[in-house]
Amino acid sequence: MNTRKRQAAMLRAGVVSAANVALPPNPACVAGPGQQCAHALVDRELNQRLYEYEQRVRERFTRILETLKVLSSMRHQSDFVAKAQQLASMQLGYALPDHLLEDAWIAGLDLRALHAYCTFQSFHACVENAESDQQALRERSLLDPDFIRGCGFHTVDISPCADGRLQGLVPFIFRMAPNSAVTVKAYAGALFDIESDIADWTHRELLRLSDGLAPGSAEGNYLKIAVYHFSTSNPGHQGCAAHGSNDHQATEAALDRLKELRSAIDNIYGFGAAPDCLLIGVDTDIDAIRVHLPDAQGHLNVHRFVDSSQLYRDTLNMDSATARQHIASTVDQTQHMDGWGRGEGEMVAGMREFVIHLLEANLSQIEYVIQHHEGRYQVIGHNERFICVGEAMTELQLRNKFYFAHLDTVEEGANDMDVGIRIFTGLNIQHGLGVPVLIHFHYSSRVPGARERAIQRCQRVKNALASRYAHLQNNHQLFCQMAISDVHGSERGCFVEDVESECTVH
Repeated sequence: MNTRKRQAAMLRAGVVSAANVALPPNPACVAGPGQQCAHALVDRELNQRLYEYEQRVRERFTRILETLKVLSSMRHQSDFVAKAQQLASMQLGYALPDHLLEDAWIAGLDLRALHAYCTFQSFHACVENAESDQQALRERSLLDPDFIRGCGFHTVDISPCADGRLQGLVPFIFRMAPNSAVTVKAYAGALFDIESDIADWTHRELLRLSDGLAPGSAEGNYLKIAVYHFSTSNPGHQGCAAHGSNDHQATEAALDRLKELRSAIDNIYGFGAAPDCLLIGVDTDIDAIRVHLPDAQGHLNVHRFVDSSQLYRDTLNMDSATARQHIASTVDQTQHMDGWGRGEGEMVAGMREFVIHLLEANLSQIEYVIQHHEGRYQVIGHNERFICVGEAMTELQLRNKFYFAHLDTVEEGANDMDVGIRIFTGLNIQHGLGVPVLIHFHYSSRVPGARERAIQRCQRVKNALASRYAHLQNNHQLFCQMAISDVHGSERGCFVEDVESECTVH
């Protein structure tokens, strides 16, 4: 295979680095002799803290394969079980199931089961350490709860694509602090469920009217954000898999979903009831964003957007005050553009303020990728560790750690799950490993019987997964772990055993 064909194959696989494939330079800035990528509006202290968080989380997962390779080579040693447990404790921080080790000298190690077990344990370590891991973001985020309420929003409901490259969307790309007013429900291709979103909107509006939200939220509105993605390095292969890496189709499909949601709520509850909406695109190679601007009627347009990488480049050598003025001016000029992107008037003041700060916040992420990932991520494609289905957890939010599919039943989330299985066929199954699937649902301890019903939901989904992917189940390639979390208590990501009615934390 010649060099060009080999590089093309590596690009299609999503495994690229500056050492083996020449990637386009970061469009915002290229650090080098005589060129400093140091923007006046970037929060470098937060960038450093987030990088330390990223390294801690990734290390919990990267140690798994290294440890299993060593275990595989020592399975014939005397006292193997004791030595294996000592190694696991030192390298991974937890013990391994004895029954997966005891007969290894005869039958060999069940590396698939061990790999899945370790993956779930590493996830649980992230949950246990989330408070300290994410402290920096809560302290320094530009888009914190007070700011969001100040812009006139009591709820921010985000539906990104389920792609693992968007799993760091809220804390990294948006620099938005985790809080109860921000929810994330990912769907393949950002094709969120209209009926489910209507129910969510109704619930939050009811809480607002009954003073069940945070103080100062009574006069706020509901903001729905759909997030599509694209790849500037390899647009034909590393864009959105659900849309065949067709960027135009991904953008239009997300916009259509937002239009359908607004129309549905207006039709049910009366004209003017619909939530505010934003459409945002993410270049997953460099984490820059395109924010599509609504007009005075709330209408969005695929052609009317502001690109944060262009803003970074244009304002790189400005002081902070001048740079902020330029961002605001660019937003206002884009609102009044002619041609295909023309709108009907200006967006409301709160939305304008939200958009301007969102664009400014993303400048820090652009520089983060420049400084810590050589301008573009080495792996521009998929590199997830497990699939999470059901309801998302805020305790683990990091690029390419997991593929997430929001669902209530496997049947209604079939498309999302099928996409995830296809991704893991290439990532794991073709290399002899299985597919770890975390099934997670929330419950409220204030509701009698809710915990038991959450466990039952997990079990129903697990049974449905085993049935839908029977070929994987029968070949010992599907590994499901059930977990539940209390939205009003301390139980978070608690693992559930099949034969027990109580939750067991490993």
